[in-house]
Amino acid sequence: MTTVPPLYLIADRQACGGRPLPDIVRAATAAGVRWVQYREKSLTRRARYEEAVRLRLLTRETGAALIINDELDLAVAVEADGLHLGQEDLPLPVARRWLGAGRLIGVSTHTVDEARRAIDEGADYIAVGPIFATTTKAAARPPVGCDAVRRVRAMTGIPLVAIGGITPENVGETIRAGAAGAAVISALCGAADVGATVAAFHRSIARARASDDEKA
Repeated sequence: MTTVPPLYLIADRQACGGRPLPDIVRAATAAGVRWVQYREKSLTRRARYEEAVRLRLLTRETGAALIINDELDLAVAVEADGLHLGQEDLPLPVARRWLGAGRLIGVSTHTVDEARRAIDEGADYIAVGPIFATTTKAAARPPVGCDAVRRVRAMTGIPLVAIGGITPENVGETIRAGAAGAAVISALCGAADVGATVAAFHRSIARARASDDEKA
């Protein structure tokens, strides 16, 4: 089964406040982030490819996995470690046919039915959210809360990643609800000190896991 790291950076240039995206990724991976998803909606295809190549080289240097959001051809072109699909993207079985069995495919889900379909189609992990209110997406869905994580956790052993409005202050709630890790955009891409923010996330996640162990 896929092992999901506790903290998963979604690298979005629009959330970086004008700072170069590779600088954010380098700081995050140097601080211990082990999964990076490249999400870019506004650059040309050529520019996205060139930036993804830079991130591929950087993640290899730092021992992190690179996952591409939405774009199967880009994931194949840069030899990414995986692909992340939304509900309106290619069907997972089609993506798997081209990507192969050795690379990750994750799926964004917002309901139990969406999660069940992703499980049935062979997702390696499922993102559940938005857990909390978020301004990252202009047309963000209403928050589903940590109860959504609990409901999906009750029906599967597949690793769950919580996403949406997650900060060092609230990440522990998602872990206690059953998430294996948290996917974070603004709280890392917009952080004044990326390394210190990664450390704060890791401390909060460790405390949440320790409290779960005590209860067990």
